[in-house]
Amino acid sequence: MCSSKHILPRANRQGERKLSAGQEQLSLFPPIDERAVRHAVAKELKAYKALRVAAQNRKEQQEKGIDQLFPRLQSSDTKNILKAQQIESALQYSLDEVERQIIVEKYLSTSRVKDINIYLDLGMTKDKYYPKKKDAILQIATALGII
Repeated sequence: MCSSKHILPRANRQGERKLSAGQEQLSLFPPIDERAVRHAVAKELKAYKALRVAAQNRKEQQEKGIDQLFPRLQSSDTKNILKAQQIESALQYSLDEVERQIIVEKYLSTSRVKDINIYLDLGMTKDKYYPKKKDAILQIATALGII
């Protein structure tokens, strides 16, 4: 009878996984700097809040027949509108309900919310919350072309 200990990767003293003889690690993608990805996504989501407001303000101005209410230092309406639409699509279509709730509470609320408050509000454990949050960030990064 074959023992499963010969199939599973062995771990060294530091907890790293070693590959058994004959095993090779194949990867189609280069390693991802998850911290840099998280930072980039958080930055875009913060900007998204302002872009959403700017798009709504622009719509209100157009409805009232006002061309420009405030001085404009940069002309980037089309780019900003497209950016907001693409982030909205990423949030709507690339995340499941729980992932979306995590992202909305963590990055899109008007107040700073700690992770512990979010996972307690959602009735999740810490061990289930952080992988879900990580997956949500990676999904958004992929949908936006960040990674």
